[in-house]
Amino acid sequence: MLSTFGFLTTTTAVILVVLALIIFGPGKLPELGKSLGKSINEFKSATDDKEQSDGEKEADKRG
Repeated sequence: MLSTFGFLTTTTAVILVVLALIIFGPGKLPELGKSLGKSINEFKSATDDKEQSDGEKEADKRG
C-alpha cells in the first residue's frame, strides 16, 4: 500500500477530503488551504532563522 505520511493511506486521505468538503464546504476550502500554506511558510522561515542564529552563535564561540 502507498502511504503518504506513514499512517495515511489513499483511502484515508479520500475520506478526510470528503469530510472536509462536508464540514467546510467547497467555497471555504481554498481559503483554508491558503491560510494553512502561509502558516507553514512562516513556521519554516522562523525555524530557518533560528537555525542560522544558532549556527552564528556556535561560530562566534569557536573563533
